[in-house]
Amino acid sequence: MSFADLSWTSQDGLILHARDYAPIGEVSGVPVICIHGLTRNARDFEDLAPRIAATGRRVIAVDVRGRGRSARDPQPLNYHPGTYAMDIVALLDATGVDRAVFVGTSMGGIIAMVLASIRPEAIAGAVLNDVGPELAPAGLARIGGYVGGGFAFATWDEAAAYAKAINGAAFPTYADADWTVFARRLVDETPDGTLALAYDPDIAAPFKAADPEAPPADMYPLFRALAACGPVLLVRGAISDLIDRPIVERMRAAAPLMTYVEVPEVGHAPMLTEPAAWKALGAFLRGASLDVIAT
Repeated sequence: MSFADLSWTSQDGLILHARDYAPIGEVSGVPVICIHGLTRNARDFEDLAPRIAATGRRVIAVDVRGRGRSARDPQPLNYHPGTYAMDIVALLDATGVDRAVFVGTSMGGIIAMVLASIRPEAIAGAVLNDVGPELAPAGLARIGGYVGGGFAFATWDEAAAYAKAINGAAFPTYADADWTVFARRLVDETPDGTLALAYDPDIAAPFKAADPEAPPADMYPLFRALAACGPVLLVRGAISDLIDRPIVERMRAAAPLMTYVEVPEVGHAPMLTEPAAWKALGAFLRGASLDVIAT
C-alpha cells in the first residue's frame, strides 16, 4: 500500500518527516499516529499501517527527530521525550488533527505519556507497545549497550547479521529472510553506497550525560494522565526483558481499565502484526471509534 510523504517543521525549525497512509473506504474513526522506538523509524510500521488504514483510518507513522528521514538535531541534548512530544504537537497543528489514537512502541509510548501532560485533549486512546512508566533494568542495560553506535555495513548480509545479533533474542522464530527485511528497516543506503543505521548516533548523548547513580524518574503520574485521556491497551512480548509481569501488575493497579495482551514467542518489542497483537489491536480500535470516544 502506498503512502504520502508528510513533512512538518518543529518549533525549533527542524524539518521532520512521516509516512501518511490514507484511510481505505468509509472513515471508521479518528486517525492513528504511530511512534517508533529509540533507534528505529517509521519503516517499523510498514506492515501494520496498511492494515489499520484498510479499516478506514488515516495512519501517520512518524520519523522522530534524528531518525529516518527527519532532520538530525545539532543540539544532541534535545534528544529526549519532552522535545519529541512537542514535535508531535507541531505535527498535530500542521495536519489539523485534533484527536488521534497513539500507538507507541517503546520510546514511542513514553512520548505518548508525555504528550498526555501537554495536550491531553488530543489523545483519544493509546496503545503502549512493550513499554510502561517503569522499565526493567536488564532491558535498559541491553539497550544502553548498543545505542549510539555509528555502525556501517558493506553489504545487506552484514546489516542483516547485525540486526539478528542485536534483536535475535526478541524474535527467536525469525528466519534469514526476516532478518533481511528487518535490516532494510533499520539501515539506510548512503549517497556513497555504504549502509548505515538510520539514526543519528548522538541520540545517545542524553544517556551519556545522565547521572548513573540517579534514581529513575517516576513516570507513573504521566501514565495516569494518559489513562485519564481515554482507553489504553498494553501489548507485551511474552519474553520481553523491558516490561516484566510485576510491572504489568503495577500498571494495572494504576490504571484498572487498561486492557492487556501478551504476544507469545516475542520479546522487545512486538511488531503488532503478530496474530495475538493484531487481534487485540483491532478490537481496541473498534472500541476506540469516533462514536465511542468523542466527547
